[in-house]
Amino acid sequence: MGLKAIIANSKDNVATAISNIVKKEKVSMNLEDDIVEIVSNQDIPFGHKMSLKDIKKGDDVIKYGEVIGMATQDINRGDYVHIHNVESKRGRGDLTK
Repeated sequence: MGLKAIIANSKDNVATAISNIVKKEKVSMNLEDDIVEIVSNQDIPFGHKMSLKDIKKGDDVIKYGEVIGMATQDINRGDYVHIHNVESKRGRGDLTK
């Protein structure tokens, strides 16, 4: 089985699907010199994100080594990560730096 997701940076807590992933599928991806395998908890479309670890509500979501948003609910390892459980932190006046 080939790799089905990529991790862009070792700081990332999400991976990007490089093909469609189905619920309960074991997904392989590279993390530096290792292969990581995670079972998906939901279907994850091509180009969308999958959690590499448990992320608590309010924690940063990190992709490309950069914060891309904040978890709006607890996210489990293998969960689909998208707008239903992440919101942007950029350009918001209600969040302090």
